[in-house]
Amino acid sequence: MDVLKNFETNWQQKFNHISIKSTQFIMAVSGGVDSVVLLDLITKMGFDCIVAHCNFQLRGDESWRDENFVKSLETVYNKKVVTKHFDTQQFAVQNKLSIQEAARKLRYNWFNELINDNNLSQLIGKRYLLTAHHADDNIETLLINFFRGTGIRGLTAIPEFDKENKIIRPLLFAKRADIVAYAKENKLSWVEDSSNSLDKYTRNYIRHHLIPSAKEIFKDVEINLLKNIHRFNEIEILYQQAIDFQKKKLIKQIGEELHIAILQLQKTKPIETIVWEIIKLYSFMPSQIDEVIKLFKAQNGSYIQSATHKIFKNRAWLIIAPLVSDSNSNILIEKEQKKVFFAERVLVLETFAAKDFKINPSPNIALLNANAIEFPLLLRKWKQGDYFYPLGMKKKKKLSKFFIDQKLSLTEKEKVWVIESNKRIVWVIGLRIDDRFKLLPLTSNVLKIEVNG
Repeated sequence: MDVLKNFETNWQQKFNHISIKSTQFIMAVSGGVDSVVLLDLITKMGFDCIVAHCNFQLRGDESWRDENFVKSLETVYNKKVVTKHFDTQQFAVQNKLSIQEAARKLRYNWFNELINDNNLSQLIGKRYLLTAHHADDNIETLLINFFRGTGIRGLTAIPEFDKENKIIRPLLFAKRADIVAYAKENKLSWVEDSSNSLDKYTRNYIRHHLIPSAKEIFKDVEINLLKNIHRFNEIEILYQQAIDFQKKKLIKQIGEELHIAILQLQKTKPIETIVWEIIKLYSFMPSQIDEVIKLFKAQNGSYIQSATHKIFKNRAWLIIAPLVSDSNSNILIEKEQKKVFFAERVLVLETFAAKDFKINPSPNIALLNANAIEFPLLLRKWKQGDYFYPLGMKKKKKLSKFFIDQKLSLTEKEKVWVIESNKRIVWVIGLRIDDRFKLLPLTSNVLKIEVNG
């Protein structure tokens, strides 16, 4: 294989929309043969490139040998080299990660910082990361994802272009044998990572044992798997189109909430796949699919939750909503205060003579008998057991029952705040004032409280 010619052709076909002349690339270089070959290729094509090397300090002297080797490439290729040292062991322990996952998080976090670093050049926004993943890496990733039980997307293996994270992997067309052959033909130097020979790492075991064993039965196994990756990428496009079509039919967006008609969802097939595609974006796990389906026949108000969201049944609907903080903040409002900030909203208080007031029907405004108000007021979230006398009623009513009458969803209930005066609820904010504090014919002063946001 003519690696350089194929590289140029592949770039023109896949990445021609990215101008080499007006773009700066961050090239991830470990010092291994793959990254050295990619550096050689992009240099020959005239890329503006900064070399980035991670020292994870995991292999003793070998880690420093690799760093020094990469630094020497600055002279060979006339490219700026930047390095970063990581305490990978400590990071892994602190975050309860495997060493491999810790190293991955550390390096990509740093690469992202470099992509957005104003000090590197004025080309911020026109900067991409290049990595030297190749066809063998792609095959191994496919098998790892298959055995882990991922969905269709996992079987598409490594994406050539990650637009969101600005990552390009232009060497995925080449087998490692072709890369090594190119390095030898061009008399390139590189360093070997001794950990690549250790079978304790899943990827290495697949590389050293699983694929060679499969080749004894299926001679063209690697070619076939690469073709499958291409097929899975096309299948994934069709799959996503079908999912988007179903979600558009099923989901109604209301503010921050997603409302899904249970009866309509029950009729959708394949239901488990559709449910998963809906909930996975909100930190739910595959193991919770059955729990969501059980909500179809559960009591009203039943729910399950993830780290960030809650799915609850509200009559004929499933509603996905962000979790609301359980914080029961108590905010005292003194008589002289004119503004109070809370939960991304603001209360504006004003007192004036009754002869000057005009009726305002807005639910965001409370007009109260100032003579009946005792300061300081208490602003807080409602809690179970709260009651008040709704305007126009002479009997008290629990807020929980009042909310049922108002047909509030579980999420709407969680967002309700109240104002108290001397342990008596004055206003259920945005819903109803208490009858004991309404304006009377003899009222001389009016307290106006308005909520914004």
